[in-house]
Amino acid sequence: MCPRPSSDGHSRPGHPGARVVVVGAGHAGVQVADTLRARGHTGPITIVGDEPVLPYQRPPLSKEHLTPADAAPVLPLRAERYFAEHRIDLRTGVTATALHREARTVELSDGGAVPYDALVLATGAVSRAFGVPGADLAGVHALRTLADADALRAALPGARSVLVVGAGFIGLEFAAAARRHAVRVTVLEAGERPLARAVSPETAAHLAAAHREAGTELRCGETVARFVGEHGRVHGALGTTGAEYPADLVLVGIGVEPRAELAARAGLDVADGIVVDERLRTRDPSVYAVGDCANHPNSHAGGRVRLESVQNAAGQARHVASVILGAERAYAELPWFWSHQGELTLQIAGLRLPGDDSVVLGDPATGRFSVCCLRQGRLVAVESVNRPADHMAARRLLAAGRVLSPGDLRDPAFSLKRLARALVPAP
Repeated sequence: MCPRPSSDGHSRPGHPGARVVVVGAGHAGVQVADTLRARGHTGPITIVGDEPVLPYQRPPLSKEHLTPADAAPVLPLRAERYFAEHRIDLRTGVTATALHREARTVELSDGGAVPYDALVLATGAVSRAFGVPGADLAGVHALRTLADADALRAALPGARSVLVVGAGFIGLEFAAAARRHAVRVTVLEAGERPLARAVSPETAAHLAAAHREAGTELRCGETVARFVGEHGRVHGALGTTGAEYPADLVLVGIGVEPRAELAARAGLDVADGIVVDERLRTRDPSVYAVGDCANHPNSHAGGRVRLESVQNAAGQARHVASVILGAERAYAELPWFWSHQGELTLQIAGLRLPGDDSVVLGDPATGRFSVCCLRQGRLVAVESVNRPADHMAARRLLAAGRVLSPGDLRDPAFSLKRLARALVPAP
């Protein structure tokens, strides 16, 4: 039986008529609303999004949307009519400015306020600021929103030298897209290798070599000390090693910061994101957080983690919708990620940590291989380069908790795909 409305007039989460407000109109926010309606929720649903456009797909922003004349348009997550047909009040171009937990209302930048019984914070993240001299010059860009991507798309055809600061996913994806404009591309990475926190040394080395072979100048152990310009526009940078880099277009891709200020002002716990429990609830039982802004306990990470991926955003959104409707299970979905970098497709299943051991399946020289990551002899992640079948098999094996030893993986006859096919569902 669903809970009855409480004596204060509010409907508690779990009641089919509960008022649900979602702050954030990205993948996570829209998925929360979609799942609630799909699972029979009849109460009011409001989505508050600060961008003045329909919610859209973000992965193409650093890839297909930036290619030359055949650039792919960024598609909406749902057609405009979807929101009206499913009685979802979508408010775009409006910012949530304050959260009043006792009154259970969210104050908005347009002067309005919206009441809630369950509030989901899907506020995402913003590009990390780069605090060096000249970072405010015209021609120095970030890449997080559709407006950012459109500005880069407009600037690329006229660029001669492109400088990318940071060899993370965004930086390398953008570098590959920029190369298609036949411009000189230089990538500076402060660490000893690209994607050092995300992938194994073996995968990082292959990606670095592939980008260099494709024409990118990739320099590790180097970043920008200051940008230089004329008449307010960037024309180069001075590196921390003293080297000079010409650039009339710069992308700064040094990571993101979770948008947790609304939660912090409301007195909720914040530590590298909004702190939630295994059911994605904050310490206020009426307030949840999902996606890039949520710091959650994760069994695959062996502790707390904040994940930045579409898969995690959608998975947590579906989960929190079920919790709002009365479910009490913990979030335990296997994390997985992907990145397209020119001719390279990198897919990752599971979570690798520094110090994990690696076993390579296949020959990296062919451009198609997988790296199995083990922790204390147990398979915890698989990185696949241009081997999608390995990735799908790894997701099945890791989700099933299949134990594999280094000896198993080093057997010349071993195949992830064959082993996954042999899995028999438990009765």
